[in-house]
Amino acid sequence: MTSGAGRPGPRTVGTGRTETREERADRQWSELLQELRVAQTGVQVLFAFLLAVAFQPRFEDLGQTDRAIYVVTVVLAAATAAALIGPVSYHRLLTGRRLKPQTVVWASRLTVLGLMLLLCTMCAALLLVLRVTLRDSLAFWLVAATAVWFVLCWFVFPVLALMRDTRTG
Repeated sequence: MTSGAGRPGPRTVGTGRTETREERADRQWSELLQELRVAQTGVQVLFAFLLAVAFQPRFEDLGQTDRAIYVVTVVLAAATAAALIGPVSYHRLLTGRRLKPQTVVWASRLTVLGLMLLLCTMCAALLLVLRVTLRDSLAFWLVAATAVWFVLCWFVFPVLALMRDTRTG
């Protein structure tokens, strides 16, 4: 389908919508930004909290293992923030270069990586808090159960929905 100026006109691009490749990329980029706003806010709050923990009086009471867990958690939080803020840099550096579809693909991959890092960060933070509060092996099992729940909610359920849709469609 072409428009009167000889340019390709709108067409259905596997979404049941009539849109050009660029329109689809614009829509996907807007949707991705909305998703990132949710994740970025949570990561920034968690990261700020973690940074403040080292300056609390009780921090000196932590044992070597708990300090190691803390350091790993802070590094994971920093990596998570970088991955979830990264798509903004992609967009800013590539704007105007007619690379929006590619930008959406790479930003989406970076976002999934950020979600995996967020899962690790939250589990590490939870492990630290539960080790300090419970002081027994129950902390590990609670974190393991929580990790399974996160994996189910964030990855397994969406994949199952996709598989179901693929079979019915």
